[in-house]
Amino acid sequence: MSISSAQICQAADQLQGFVGFNAKTGQYLLRFSEDSFGLDVPAETITPTCEYVWHAEADGLMRLDRQSLAWLQEQRIDERVNLGEALRLYLRRSDLPEIRAERRRLAPA
Repeated sequence: MSISSAQICQAADQLQGFVGFNAKTGQYLLRFSEDSFGLDVPAETITPTCEYVWHAEADGLMRLDRQSLAWLQEQRIDERVNLGEALRLYLRRSDLPEIRAERRRLAPA
């Protein structure tokens, strides 16, 4: 089965949860409610997971970051975060360059 870059991007946009940076421990945390982070995670660091995996490039494009996706996979809650086969394939194919795409930040649901 072949998976296109468009399908990988679509799968990234369907990721669930929120990522926040814990200033006290210096680590990222994954939660499924914005309200469940606690005081050590400033509100301005909390971002939807589907945005956490995209990084802005200088030329206005965005890059689907394998390191961020790998961190999500390390959490071992693939089904809950909705990390499907398209994204697992993207992680395995490190021989190919990261996807760069023109996209806009998704509006909160």
